[in-house]
Amino acid sequence: MGNSFVIRRDHKSLRCICLCLLLLIVSQNVSAESSYLVGLGSYDITGPAADVNMMGYANMEQIVSGVHFRLRARAFIVAEPGGSRVVFVNLDACMASQIVTIKVIERLKSRYGGLYDERNVAISGIHTHAGPGGYLQYVVYIVTSLGFVRQSFDVIVDGIEKAIIQAHENLRPGSIFINRGELLDAGVNRSPSAYLNNPPEERKKYKYDVDKEMTLLKFVDKEWGPVGSFNWFATHGTSMSRTNSLISGDNKGAAARFMEDWFEKVHGEANDIKSEVSINDSLESGFPRKLSSITSQLDENYSMLKLLAMSFPANNGSQVPRTFSTTRRVRSTFSQGVGAKFVSAFCQSNCGDVSPNVLGAFCIDTGLPCDFNHSTCNGKNELCYSRGPGYPDEFESTRIIGDRQYKKAVDLFTAASEQINGKIDYHHTYLNLSNLEVTIPSINGQEVVRTCPASMGFGFAAGTTDGPGAFDFSQGDDKGNAFWKLVRNVLKTPSKEQIDCQHPKPILLDTGDMKEPYDWAPSILPIQIIRIGQLVILCVPGEFSTMAGRRLRDAVKTVLASSSSGEFDDNVHVVLAGLTNSYSQYITTFEEYEIQRYEGASTLYGPHTLSAYIQEFKKLAASIAGGPNVSPGPQPPDLLNKQISLLAPVLVDAKPIGVSFGDVKSDVPQNSTFTKGDLVAVIFWSACPRNDLMTEGTFSLVEILQGTDTWVPAYDDDDFCLRFKWSRPWKFSTRSYATIEWRIPETAVPGVYKIRHFGAAKRLFGSISHFTGASSAFVVI
Repeated sequence: MGNSFVIRRDHKSLRCICLCLLLLIVSQNVSAESSYLVGLGSYDITGPAADVNMMGYANMEQIVSGVHFRLRARAFIVAEPGGSRVVFVNLDACMASQIVTIKVIERLKSRYGGLYDERNVAISGIHTHAGPGGYLQYVVYIVTSLGFVRQSFDVIVDGIEKAIIQAHENLRPGSIFINRGELLDAGVNRSPSAYLNNPPEERKKYKYDVDKEMTLLKFVDKEWGPVGSFNWFATHGTSMSRTNSLISGDNKGAAARFMEDWFEKVHGEANDIKSEVSINDSLESGFPRKLSSITSQLDENYSMLKLLAMSFPANNGSQVPRTFSTTRRVRSTFSQGVGAKFVSAFCQSNCGDVSPNVLGAFCIDTGLPCDFNHSTCNGKNELCYSRGPGYPDEFESTRIIGDRQYKKAVDLFTAASEQINGKIDYHHTYLNLSNLEVTIPSINGQEVVRTCPASMGFGFAAGTTDGPGAFDFSQGDDKGNAFWKLVRNVLKTPSKEQIDCQHPKPILLDTGDMKEPYDWAPSILPIQIIRIGQLVILCVPGEFSTMAGRRLRDAVKTVLASSSSGEFDDNVHVVLAGLTNSYSQYITTFEEYEIQRYEGASTLYGPHTLSAYIQEFKKLAASIAGGPNVSPGPQPPDLLNKQISLLAPVLVDAKPIGVSFGDVKSDVPQNSTFTKGDLVAVIFWSACPRNDLMTEGTFSLVEILQGTDTWVPAYDDDDFCLRFKWSRPWKFSTRSYATIEWRIPETAVPGVYKIRHFGAAKRLFGSISHFTGASSAFVVI
């Protein structure tokens, strides 16, 4: 039988040579001396895919209604044999949460005793604005989600714990390599007028107004070879807009999937020369995954495929076991064969003023650039939107920015040669940032100032060019207006002391002094330094602006390099991990704070916030370098038992008489044939996705026919080309639909396919039944 996807004989030898060379590159340094124990893990943290407000844009109308691709927690553990160890967890979530961190640490202490605690465990968010909210404990961060959402919270805590357990159980002798490189086209400064207020002599030290450097760690198992990579790079998770309603890891979550799939392809192809997808394809296309176990369906007789497809009409909905969707997933959570599952994480850094929407900000009414200082259009901030590289398609912008980060990471990964060596150490403390004394330089030498209780300025309500706010607010407002001050005073009138402390910020919400029904904003926050050899990770509980991050890194590096211990030299790598362990919004420089754009107006603790962080991080750095230990500081509150939730529960799911859950409501056209690039859509009678989050499972599945009667999973919720959309015919209806859309990728194998849906329905008295249904078969050529 002819098969256009089998490599021609005269190209086989060259193909084999190329694949062997690439495998050699990827597996480089395997024989290097192992100095650590290394373990990695990954677990699903996709929250409720319906009814819950998304975290990030504070847009009450942005309610989850499906899945773009699933979210994960990815963890690494590095340990000295018989000595210290550290854990770093990267979340496909908007940010870390203090209450999440508290509960994860409690679980780890219960399981492992004193092996892991808040000092040596860091939990960081990628800052996607397309994940379910309601998992933080302070009021101001859960207002739009109608309070605390237990499902959002539980799935994140469970997923972090399971990812750490996997990493712990995977600990084996291994090595770590580090590499750095510039990525020029994945971020621009969205508040350049504030950046320009920094001293000219300081700005001259840097070529760009955002950080362009990616720092990558490559983890190599002594026996198995490469097992993962983590990198840090600054760009916001706002490629997906404030109107998107599908759960998504945005550009960093996409990049992680692209790289994990790339690694799977590279190693799979070495064992399958007849694979239909080339390595160049995997690098160029970003998202497709090879289906090496699937026989190509392209037959010499096209009519045979049509006949095969006609023999598989739509399947009526039927009940299935709860775990059925997990068993049908394309990617396995567990390693297959010898070796661990490859884990790749794209971590966040000082992204405060960095937008992935690299084409700039324009007025949607005129198409002209927005006002430079205030990001308004004829005085209206809600008309000013930034554009991603795939404009007007936000999904394409997400793919492009993710692809750019992924490709840079692959370059750094394959070329990594500097081995990490040296001790593992960690230092951690809590700060009361509502009233911290800070010593700063002054004309007369030094001056002691204080941070302030938390508050947000008028520029906060204006939003950003990535997601503008509403009403008549604007960025750069250092005055406020009388009407909104009257509204503010109904909630809390700020004291004169607070107004003076926060100057020149005009206070819109005095959150630090708002305590009903419980704390509106944090006062006590964690800071942490993790050391792995010559790598030092600064874990900060917020979004540092570009220049603020530079100042903090430089201050810490100076302390380390000047220490008498002699352990550090100019080769020390200092990275900043943003949105880690807790969340307190933004941290700008003093000069940027004066401009009061969104980032400055969202710097909670006043104009000296950055100076406070620098002062306290220098103490931790001195401890890392052999100086005195820093006290643990005051403990943050555990507010879990005080949480209030106003989100209505799922009462019951209904369907028309004579219809089963999972039945097809709108099928593919009869005897249909599609080509690559086409969109295939099927609508099913469904039920609320909150009944079962399908953790480590899938709501949607594309299956391909192997042989004449065996259906094999090809694409699922984790694939960029497949979207699960959930809807009701009206807001309070007990009936609902699942629309599954598959944009056929260029690397899809020609053959016979069908689309399947998994769900869970709630009966009147609360029991849950799981179901599935499938479309009619169709041909892809």
